Amino acid sequence: MKRWRDGRGRLVIHGGGGRVTVPLEIAASYRARTKGLLGRDSLDGGLLLSPAGSIHTFRMRMPIDVAYLDRRLTVIAVRTMRPGLLGLPRLRSRHVLEAEAGAMAGWGLVAGTRVTVEAE
Repeated sequence: MKRWRDGRGRLVIHGGGGRVTVPLEIAASYRARTKGLLGRDSLDGGLLLSPAGSIHTFRMRMPIDVAYLDRRLTVIAVRTMRPGLLGLPRLRSRHVLEAEAGAMAGWGLVAGTRVTVEAE
């Protein structure tokens, strides 16, 4: 399994619509994963939580899109969650990608899509 450090990077989506590149924040430490999107009103791009198999939206200020990724960075499932929910754990999930609600549809991110992460 790939290990990253907290920081910034780019998410590259290899889908049917071609290649899409999105700004990315990487939360790899326990502290960064715990904070996640709490206290934010918006997000430019996505937030990658790694390792992670599930998430919650308690105390969040906005609805979010959630993509569960396996160890090969293939999307297992994509869901939109409103604040105050507990997401079900995904057995094969090793990473979770979060973005503002509706963003992932615009990127063409669906189950089966393969992504890569380019850390800065």
